[in-house]
Amino acid sequence: MKLFSSLDSDALHARVQSFLRAAIVDPARTPEGFDVIAVDLARHQAAHIPAVARLARARGIDLATATRAAEVPAVPCDVFRLTRVATHPVEDDVAVFRTSGTSQGREARGEHALRTTATYELGARLWAERLLWPDTTRLRAIVLASPLAEQPDSSLGFMLDRFATLLGGGSFHLRSGALDAAGVAAATAAARDADEPALVLATSFALVHLLDAQSGLDLRLPPGSRVMQTGGFKGRSREVAPDELRAAVSAAFAVPEVQVIGEYGMTELSSQLYETTLAAALGKWPANEARHGVYAAPPWVRVTAVDPITLAALPDGEIGIARLVDLANVDSAVAIQTADRVRVLQGATGNHAIELLGRAPGAPPRGCSIAVDDMLGPP
Repeated sequence: MKLFSSLDSDALHARVQSFLRAAIVDPARTPEGFDVIAVDLARHQAAHIPAVARLARARGIDLATATRAAEVPAVPCDVFRLTRVATHPVEDDVAVFRTSGTSQGREARGEHALRTTATYELGARLWAERLLWPDTTRLRAIVLASPLAEQPDSSLGFMLDRFATLLGGGSFHLRSGALDAAGVAAATAAARDADEPALVLATSFALVHLLDAQSGLDLRLPPGSRVMQTGGFKGRSREVAPDELRAAVSAAFAVPEVQVIGEYGMTELSSQLYETTLAAALGKWPANEARHGVYAAPPWVRVTAVDPITLAALPDGEIGIARLVDLANVDSAVAIQTADRVRVLQGATGNHAIELLGRAPGAPPRGCSIAVDDMLGPP
């Protein structure tokens, strides 16, 4: 393994940040190509993460001669709970995001260590400005989640905290695991009184709890408000169908359903995908590419559906499990393999979009299990 150099890492972060800024304006006019950066990141990661190097060898891939992001072997999400996936030493961690542990217990939580949060924050802001608030920054943030101090290892909590800060502070209504429904109603009343639109940032499960507790509460929001919901119901005792929840949220907050936007993200990634219904309604996205259940990736993320056994790429439109190449994952794994079933849709915008179809049933897909063995086996 190569000795870690913070200067090398800094240079890669600078290149990725330049790509992000340029790509949000015009993906066709970035300072260098997506594939060039992705392969350079993969080389950097293989040089410093033994498990990544083993995976490349097991796949017969020589990263020194690779030229395409598609050649980079993808790290299964499960690996993040079995070994450290980071190019830098532990003492350089500025943040460690951990998975919830809802399905396998908190002792089996995956960890994503970051040497800097600057690239994460830049990408999160740029894509939120495009799809969550493309029309205004005059929004009150009403957050149905704990403040960051109560969940310092949550990547979602970190993102929501940054969004609330960008929008002027916001209010948080989940404390010590308990939802303050009356506090949410007070926040919506304050938005109405000020005639200032709000952005509700919430997990799906928190919204279900709020709807259960809303009897007698007025949650109506002023025109121009919107709701971002994220997360499923894994490990929860109650589940609500997406269409049913969206309709109920729309009615409770008095916002059109197109302004209830789903987010797709995970601890192992540094970027997020969003439904584009709000952006399309505002004329900021092609209307024929926008519908609920379809999530658009930023131009620094490529999504491929792959065969769950062979991990071979499938043509657009076929159902497979999602492989994501995220350039913002500078110091961990640029290519991530999930067990989420998706259909990839390629629109005129050039952005990759996925129709999210839920988790692959049963045990981890065979291809993912083999990849885990390859990464954690003998050198």
